Amino acid sequence: MASSISIIPSYFASTSLPPLPIASHFPFNLNSSTFFFPLKNGSFKLRNAPPLSPKALSARAPKAAVVTKDTWEKSVLNSDSPVLVEFYASWCGPCRMVHRIIDEIAGEYAGRLSCFILNTDDDFPIAEDYEIKAVPVVLLFKNGEKRESVVGTMPKDFYIAAIERVLKS
Repeated sequence: MASSISIIPSYFASTSLPPLPIASHFPFNLNSSTFFFPLKNGSFKLRNAPPLSPKALSARAPKAAVVTKDTWEKSVLNSDSPVLVEFYASWCGPCRMVHRIIDEIAGEYAGRLSCFILNTDDDFPIAEDYEIKAVPVVLLFKNGEKRESVVGTMPKDFYIAAIERVLKS
């Protein structure tokens, strides 16, 4: 039986060094606001970008107000006008898409419909009372009574149709 011999090149046989941090693989500092953009001729264009702040990430102020367990009864159950409440979680990506839709609806239906958002992680007892098992969920109330619900991320037309049914009832 023939024995096998492995040949290891000398650069692999040396003692292993700890891996380099990922930032060392880039020709620029990842923490700086200077970025290099490759051009077709092989050169790079230098651009300075302003640092991002939470305010810069938000294009506009939300139109739907925040409701909590402390304000739930006054804002939702005792409201004179119909109420829309979006149940969301801060970690939920689809909830962000629904936020934009609810903000648009809040602007379009101002005066006819009150729009609120409720963080289910912060106000779990309210979510539990309405059997919210997943987010996003939009509930519509009239005279303190739940009338309609839209579960999941839906096109704006679904929310509008539910609102119109509540307004006409």
